[in-house]
Amino acid sequence: MRRASTLPKPPAGQPVTESHIWPTIRLLFPYLWAYRLRVMMALACLIGAKVANVSVPMVFKEMIDSLSMTDQTLVLPVLLLMLYGALRFSTALFTELREFLFARVTQRAVRQVALEVFRHLHELSLRFHLERQTGGVSRDIERGTRSISSLISYTLYSILPTLVEMALVLGILFVKYDLGFVLITVVSLVTYIVFTVGVSNWRIDIRRAVNESDSAANTRAVDSLLNYETVKYFNNEAYEARRYDEQMLKWEDAATRSQKTLSVLNLGQQLIIALGVTAMMWRAANGVVEGRMSIGDLVLVNAFLIQLYIPLNFLGVVYREIRQALTDIERMFNLLKENREIADAPDARDLPGGALQVNFDAVDFAYERDRAILHNLNFAIPPGKTVAVVGHSGAGKSTLARLLYRFYDVTGGAIRINGHDLRSLKQGSLRSAIGIVPQDTVLFNDSIFYNINYGRPDASREEVFAAARAAQLHDFIESLPQKYETRVGERGLKLSGGEKQRVAIARTLLKNPPILIFDEATSALDSATERAIQGQLELAAIGRTTLIIAHRLSTVMNADEILVMEAGHVIERGTHAALLDAGGAYAQMWLLQQQERAAGSA
Repeated sequence: MRRASTLPKPPAGQPVTESHIWPTIRLLFPYLWAYRLRVMMALACLIGAKVANVSVPMVFKEMIDSLSMTDQTLVLPVLLLMLYGALRFSTALFTELREFLFARVTQRAVRQVALEVFRHLHELSLRFHLERQTGGVSRDIERGTRSISSLISYTLYSILPTLVEMALVLGILFVKYDLGFVLITVVSLVTYIVFTVGVSNWRIDIRRAVNESDSAANTRAVDSLLNYETVKYFNNEAYEARRYDEQMLKWEDAATRSQKTLSVLNLGQQLIIALGVTAMMWRAANGVVEGRMSIGDLVLVNAFLIQLYIPLNFLGVVYREIRQALTDIERMFNLLKENREIADAPDARDLPGGALQVNFDAVDFAYERDRAILHNLNFAIPPGKTVAVVGHSGAGKSTLARLLYRFYDVTGGAIRINGHDLRSLKQGSLRSAIGIVPQDTVLFNDSIFYNINYGRPDASREEVFAAARAAQLHDFIESLPQKYETRVGERGLKLSGGEKQRVAIARTLLKNPPILIFDEATSALDSATERAIQGQLELAAIGRTTLIIAHRLSTVMNADEILVMEAGHVIERGTHAALLDAGGAYAQMWLLQQQERAAGSA
């Protein structure tokens, strides 16, 4: 099997940059501060739990010493046993109280950040969403939100409690014994922390490589599954599996290297702990031999070492998890940094009500600088009138709908509604006034009712049914076993192209906007269904400002004006009859389509 390219070795001692830390803190702090009373109470419980935890070995020492006395009859230390049990329970009680008090804060922060990212993605331009890879983006959001929860949890539930416990233990060792115990403990701690930070920083690029490979593999998997039918059409299952495995091989190499370096880190940590424990026990045992310390003191020092060992060992895990969480959050924050190409102006206003006229005034547009699509385009759609745009593929017809919806801004000229430049209007107000039936209809993986109702979620069931009837869809739905609750599958794949198109038409009719756009709205329908729906579309267009983008000229015969586009220019305009009389490009297209229809029916 061909091996993936070797991963580059990450630089040693790579620091945690402020760009990773402070955006997270700035984002999370308002949500934490909103629950400041809960936070303060949780911190009080934290301190209480650690005080109780440190007191347990001290009570245990007194029990050992009382049972070790030889000059009097042994007496069961009942009070000490009761205190020992109470302190043990108090540790658990305060810990669970802290979790109980802080649970809402953590989950609320995760929810709010996830919502902010979700909203931001919907606010980004169509250009971003056409270029994005859905699988990678969804995985970045999933890991990022999960890591925010981990970051809060590890920081407030692990690092701070560990520091409090260390301070208490060091203070007790200094007061009850001598500076030697403190120095051994401090040296062990510092050595452990320096080693952990250094190796964990070195491992951060390996973790990033694991994430990159994981996201890339997930992206390939999602993309392939979304295009399941295309894969089957070309018998490319093995090819897709090979492409997926190539990316998984890179993930395997990165994940294996990550695990190996983790083992090195763990082994080094255990060595440092073992040396520290040995030195502490040697000093304590020597004190017992010399009579300076009792058996209880030896037990106390050993118990303190065990209590320090557990959080100290966990501190290494926590640090690694925090670094990994910051790496995951970094990718999610990069989504928040994505520039909103199309944004409302500070003084943007709502679109006024009433009859609406659309004007394309000397419009130029290019998706890329070297790819001009529209050139000095001028036309108007008067209130209540229907204008159709026809032409060959690539003429720029569908671009008109995207510009009118303001998915992109024009690169020259202006598009106006009742004299207002679209760039001076609020996007929400503009888009609520426009209804579109797109050429390629994509439905939600939900019921037929949900997909029609999506046009106006507050509509009644009767209004949804009426829209379905208008789109010649109601009888078909009623013939299904689950009727309107029939699920349409991923992207509507359980429905035929014509059925999906009629759902899109019903959805737009339900929205009931003053401006309608039909972008090849009947392209997926058979001739009989097209004729049935065409009448409904013409009825729906009455009194509305309507733009029809079509390839079939039979669907635009009754338009008030027809524009013929070629290479981004309007080369002809007029009514159907006038354009046929002119004998130009439109007349040639009409003749060709009539011949094709005659040949198809022969």
